[in-house]
Amino acid sequence: MIENIQFNLNGKPVELSVDPNLTLMWVLRDSFGLTGTKFGCGLGFCGACTVLMENEPVRSCMLTVGDVGGLKIQTIEGLAKNGSLHPIQKAFMEHDALQCGYCTPGMIMNAYGLLLKNPEPSRKEIIDAMEDNLCRCGTYNRIIQAIQTASKEMKREAAI
Repeated sequence: MIENIQFNLNGKPVELSVDPNLTLMWVLRDSFGLTGTKFGCGLGFCGACTVLMENEPVRSCMLTVGDVGGLKIQTIEGLAKNGSLHPIQKAFMEHDALQCGYCTPGMIMNAYGLLLKNPEPSRKEIIDAMEDNLCRCGTYNRIIQAIQTASKEMKREAAI
């Protein structure tokens, strides 16, 4: 059964006719070409498919597109503005908080969701929030450092 689904995607209203039972992850990738959202485990355990729904990190492989009607969805592609990377993206690059890069979009989106809720998290709060995002390359210390740097930069930008 095909339904007309409307939601906000990276700050813009979108509408498509699609089977509402398709996972949000595949709709983002196949219908919108937003391939930053990665397929990892398909079971919601690894975090590679993390996006923000109403500013909360969610596993897009566990949601159907029918679940997001009328809601605000943000993907890694929606972070950069006017050709400039978001501070969290810059921090991941500066700290070399990636190796193969496969987990990076999900890591960044989960970290961004954390910083929206808690602009100055402690190291323990970062570790706790990021615990369910897996990195097979093991760059966890650099990821923590990147999030700490992004926290400071986002606070500085907010003060301007």
